[in-house]
Amino acid sequence: MDSGMIGKIEKSRRYAEQPDRISFNHFKVTVKGNHDMHLVSFSDGQWSCDCGFFAKRGVCSHTMALERVLGVMLPATQQSEAATA
Repeated sequence: MDSGMIGKIEKSRRYAEQPDRISFNHFKVTVKGNHDMHLVSFSDGQWSCDCGFFAKRGVCSHTMALERVLGVMLPATQQSEAATA
């Protein structure tokens, strides 16, 4: 392995140890629920999920699970109270 690649690997480790360097703007994921697969997206600070509960409440177990998984990588203002409890 060349020295350039070794330097990049070391830099990636430093970045990974500082998750506040990373911020999400847009993404889509599939969450396997108990009964169905659900499409969850995050765009410009707003969550969306195709499940019926999200349509009624604006939050659901799928979005809260992603908030827990992503933790500090999401801006604090974008995390629901239930997911941070």
